[in-house]
Amino acid sequence: MSGISGIVSKRIYTMSDNRASFLFTLSCDVQLIFGLILYYANSWFDRLKDLGNNMKDANNRFFTMEHGLLMIIAWVLVHVGRVAVRKGTTPSSKHKRTLIFFGLAILLIMVAIPWPFRETIARPLYRWFN
Repeated sequence: MSGISGIVSKRIYTMSDNRASFLFTLSCDVQLIFGLILYYANSWFDRLKDLGNNMKDANNRFFTMEHGLLMIIAWVLVHVGRVAVRKGTTPSSKHKRTLIFFGLAILLIMVAIPWPFRETIARPLYRWFN
């Protein structure tokens, strides 16, 4: 959000923008750690042994390969974007890099979420209410 507002208002890249960038990166790091713990604690990692059959089932394919791969690519984009923003020379280039890298990462994250409206991979938003 700070990338869009910074570009539109042509404001300088402030410490609060840097803090927001850091907190977004930190939250992605924590989410990756939780995701990897869940991936290995559940049976998803064991399903890689029979990859051929898992690729035929849309649910198994999504949770075995697609979800994790897209989330790791998003995580890499966040970290590359954070470094690119810090190396930016002008405030407009920093806001533009924030928008590009973090925007792409958020887009990948949104695609990789098993939303309730996605029929083959749907998960409820709140499992304890269903």
